[in-house]
Amino acid sequence: MYHGGLVNIVDVEATCWDGERPPGAVSEIIEIGLTVVDPGAGERVSRHRILVRPTRSKVSAFCTELTGLTQAEVDTGLDFGAACRLLATTYEAGLRPWASWGDYDRKQFAHQCRVSGTPYPFGRHHTNAKAVFTEAYGLPKRPGMARALEIAGLPLEGRHHRGEDDAWNIAALVLRLAERGAWPRAGAVDVP
Repeated sequence: MYHGGLVNIVDVEATCWDGERPPGAVSEIIEIGLTVVDPGAGERVSRHRILVRPTRSKVSAFCTELTGLTQAEVDTGLDFGAACRLLATTYEAGLRPWASWGDYDRKQFAHQCRVSGTPYPFGRHHTNAKAVFTEAYGLPKRPGMARALEIAGLPLEGRHHRGEDDAWNIAALVLRLAERGAWPRAGAVDVP
């Protein structure tokens, strides 16, 4: 059984396109889903959603179809720097270990912070929950989150590809791993 503290489970949605990216556009975070879990107690403690206003791209029709997010909705969000400050202060992102399904979220944050000059909000302890799940279940290849829920016998709650809902579902998988004694106490990856 896991014997650590709280863990932030993070899932981001970013601007995306079906096919070619429009000239000058870059993939930017538009939603940060965050679920705080207590693996030791086996519970999801809280659920959060931070909308982020993109500055160098627009939400495409494809992106809206995939995530349900619209340009009008994300226009009401915080700028990226403010979202990172909120993560650092309100959600103790720099102090708590954090996890995501795969490395995309970690890499997207690192890249967007680097190009925007925004301080990276997270601490050094990140766990790739997909890698831990794959090893714990002895799978030959890493499954997507929806498939992992099926394998673990858990329901998909909410809308897939919506950051808030995906973070909630990933949190359920993390808790299942903790029940099995497979969740690491500290992050599996140290991030610079």
